[in-house]
Amino acid sequence: MRGRLLTILLLGPAILASLVFVYLFIVWTLYASLTGWNSIRPLNGILPDFPLVGLANYQALFATQRFWPNDIFNTAVFTVTFIVLSVAIGLLLAILLDQHIRGETLFRNVFLLPMALSFVVTGTIWAWIFNPNTGINQLLDPLGINAARDWLLSLAPLKPLWDVLDFLRIDLLRPGLTTDSRSALGAVVVAATWQMSGFVMAMFLAGLRGISEELREAARVDGASERQIYLHVLIPQLRPVLVSVVVILGYISLKIFDLVFVMTRGGPGTATDFPSIYLFVSAFQSQLWGQAAAIAIVMLVLSAIVVIPYMWSQLRTETQA
Repeated sequence: MRGRLLTILLLGPAILASLVFVYLFIVWTLYASLTGWNSIRPLNGILPDFPLVGLANYQALFATQRFWPNDIFNTAVFTVTFIVLSVAIGLLLAILLDQHIRGETLFRNVFLLPMALSFVVTGTIWAWIFNPNTGINQLLDPLGINAARDWLLSLAPLKPLWDVLDFLRIDLLRPGLTTDSRSALGAVVVAATWQMSGFVMAMFLAGLRGISEELREAARVDGASERQIYLHVLIPQLRPVLVSVVVILGYISLKIFDLVFVMTRGGPGTATDFPSIYLFVSAFQSQLWGQAAAIAIVMLVLSAIVVIPYMWSQLRTETQA
C-alpha cells in the first residue's frame, strides 16, 4: 500500500501535467479548428468570438494552393530526401568508424558535434555559407572562380529529382517556380542532413558494436569479404535501428520550423514553405487562429501516422517478450 501511494505521489504530477498541457490542449486545438476564430479581440470584453463553422477551415485550407499542393509537396520531398541522405551518410560514417581507425574518438566527436547545436544555430551557419556575399563565395572569389555564386545550384542534391519531375511534367503542381527557387529547398535539405547525419551515425555504430563478433568470424571462415560481411551479415541486423531512425527523422521533418524560418522564411516565394511556416503566418501575422489550429491538427495527424505504428509495434514486441 505504501509503495502504491509513493508511486502515485511521484507520477501523479507528471501525469496531471501531461493531461493538461498535452492532451487537453490537443482537444482545445481540435475545437478551435472547427471555429471561425479569426481575431484576438474579445467578444463582450471577456471571451474571444469563435463561432462553430464545422470543417470550413479544413475545406478552405485544402482549397488554398499554398497549402495544397505546395506545402504538402515540399514536406514530402524534404522528408524523403532528408531521410535518404541522412541514413546513407550516417550508415557510411558508422561503417568507417567500425573499422577501429586511429583517432576514432576524435572523428566520432566531430561527426556528433552538429547534433549538439540547435536548428536555429544550424540555420544561421548555413544561411551564412549559402549567402552569395559571404561564406564560401568570399573564399572562392579571390581565386578567380566567378561561377562560385551559382555553386549551390549545381551541388543541390535535389537537382536530379527536379529534372525527373520536369521530364514528367510534374512541375505543373508548382506553377511559376524557378530553378533558383528549387535550389533553396536543396539548401534546407543540406543543412538538416548536416545536423542529423551524426545522430544517425551514432545509432548505426551502436547497432554495429552490439552485433556479436562471432558472426563476423563465422562469415570470414566461410570466405566472405569485408564488403560481403557488411552487406549480407551486419547491415541486415540493423533493421530495428533503421526503423527507429526513419521514424525519428520523419517526425522531425514533418514538424520542422526553426531551421527553415531562420534560413529562408519559407521563400523565395513559397519554394521552402512548410505547414509549420504557414501555421506561424496564419496565427501570429494574419490572426487566423481557426485556420492555424486546422494546420496544427493536420500536422498532428501526419506525425501520428508516422509515430503510432512504430509505438504499436514496439508495444507488441515488449508484450510478446
